[in-house]
Amino acid sequence: MRSSGGVNGPSLWRTLTAYVASPDPKVAATNWVAILVALNQPFYPLYIRGFVGNDGWASALTFLSTPFFAAIPAVGRRASLAGRAMLPLVGAANTMLTAKAFGSASGVELFLFPCAMAAAMAFRARERAALLTVLGLIAGAFLILHDRMGPPLHAFSAEEAARFLTINIWSAAGLTLLIALQFSGADERPSTR
Repeated sequence: MRSSGGVNGPSLWRTLTAYVASPDPKVAATNWVAILVALNQPFYPLYIRGFVGNDGWASALTFLSTPFFAAIPAVGRRASLAGRAMLPLVGAANTMLTAKAFGSASGVELFLFPCAMAAAMAFRARERAALLTVLGLIAGAFLILHDRMGPPLHAFSAEEAARFLTINIWSAAGLTLLIALQFSGADERPSTR
């Protein structure tokens, strides 16, 4: 018997796809990346515990950015440029917060590269000033905060830090590929805007 309402897989999927949908292909790509990151965030502490070691739940700090990632499609509906700028900015803020939690040895600052890539792909040629502003903020955050945030909230052993670095290399590379796939061909897709 089929349910006419309620919460089930297909209706959740329809709700999600409706939420991220946009007639502007760059906004739609931004929305998908943002939602996929938000959906992945609850698993981050589990990745760390499973592959690196006990982090004293310092990774729970990353949940502070989850509502911001989840809000990107709503913001993009009201202001396309603001929604597209939010993705790399929220990502960079989350990266630097996580760098404070785990220190530079964790390699978490590698996530600034996909943030910069998302910015480069989300903006149009005529929005160069906005792109340069966002890239400047990302670069500035790194230059000002790298190795200047004091001791990490959780220190790992050298072996754990090496495993953490490996996970973050793979994760940042995977996120970069996801961004590339989401934005590939976005300039050629028709837009009603």
